[in-house]
Amino acid sequence: MKTLFFAWRYLWSRPLGAALNLLLLSLGLASITFLLLVGAQLSKAFDRDLAGIDVVVGAKGSPMQLILSGVLHIDVPPGNVPLQAVNELAKNPLVAQIIPISLGDNFAGYRIVGTSTAYVDHYEAQLAQGALWTQPMQAVLGSAVAKRMGLQLGQTFVGSHGLGAGGHTHGENAYTVVGILQPSGSVLDRLILTDTASVWKVHEDYTAVDDDDRKVMEEEREITMALVKYKTPMAALSFPRYVNTSTEMQAAAPALEITRLLNILGLGTDVLRAFAGVLLLTAGLSVFIALWSAVRERRTDLALLRMLGASPAKVATLLLCEALWLGLLAAVLGVLLGQGFAQALALFLSLDNSLLIGGMVWPAGLWVVPALALVVSLASALLPTVAAYRVSVLRLLQSR
Repeated sequence: MKTLFFAWRYLWSRPLGAALNLLLLSLGLASITFLLLVGAQLSKAFDRDLAGIDVVVGAKGSPMQLILSGVLHIDVPPGNVPLQAVNELAKNPLVAQIIPISLGDNFAGYRIVGTSTAYVDHYEAQLAQGALWTQPMQAVLGSAVAKRMGLQLGQTFVGSHGLGAGGHTHGENAYTVVGILQPSGSVLDRLILTDTASVWKVHEDYTAVDDDDRKVMEEEREITMALVKYKTPMAALSFPRYVNTSTEMQAAAPALEITRLLNILGLGTDVLRAFAGVLLLTAGLSVFIALWSAVRERRTDLALLRMLGASPAKVATLLLCEALWLGLLAAVLGVLLGQGFAQALALFLSLDNSLLIGGMVWPAGLWVVPALALVVSLASALLPTVAAYRVSVLRLLQSR
């Protein structure tokens, strides 16, 4: 305990140098913490939200845009597709299930999704209150939506046109809250779910059409996309090709597109990793120089300790403990800073209700951060410690 106390006093005997070393180490560790947190949460979000969805069918355009808008709900869709065409796909012997997705409106930035109750079943979401919709203009709120907007069962709200806040409102068509989902950690937490017919009702105008025109309008109805589940994995070899070549729609495989997305993101994370590595290397050199200088400047103290009976190992341990204190402080500060950066990103993303990313979580891989802090600090102290261990009392006294 005395060794740890003396090491702490020695560390802060030069406060500016100690603070600089602590800052450099902490920033490098914070960068690594941030990358680990975001990477782990993105992978978890992708695995969770893409599970069980073999292919997404929608309007021709960017396949990645189709996945991001229809599964993760963080982009705008490329367009709509005819309902009749999707119904024909449902008859395909390779298809086990089709979940319709209709987009176009929002409430306070939260997307209103027209779909079927199979969408709720797909993510195994449970109701916290109320029930699922049984008719148009009834809505079920994700847990994050209900918490943020403070809506309760029986209350009504009006959607706005577009997928972001600020569009004109559909004042004549109000939704009634009939259910609130329990938190599931899935994309459903930040969505407002309703029947597909609700979306048609909001956007179709029957006031100036006769029965024949109304029938034509119903036959020409569209949805935004469809989430498809195969009956057999072998369908992945032929079904997307069939959709892309034989219809006016396109089929996008979530696994393939997310792999491409992660490869793109990997370029940015490589740069951040390199930056963090440079910071840690700089911090390690700074700690080495500081401890090496400390050995030279504390010759008198070291000589007194040896004369009072301290063994060479005791003197070396004192220097190692000083580096250990620095590593521990940097580990704590670096993790807290990294968590804070991740939380700041979460607040930024909440502006458009994107992926659920935040701080204050601890994935298993995060243990590498405190381990790395101790390795860098102790490795930097290795040569100064050896020098302090080998020097003799006579040489220390003669150097004065």
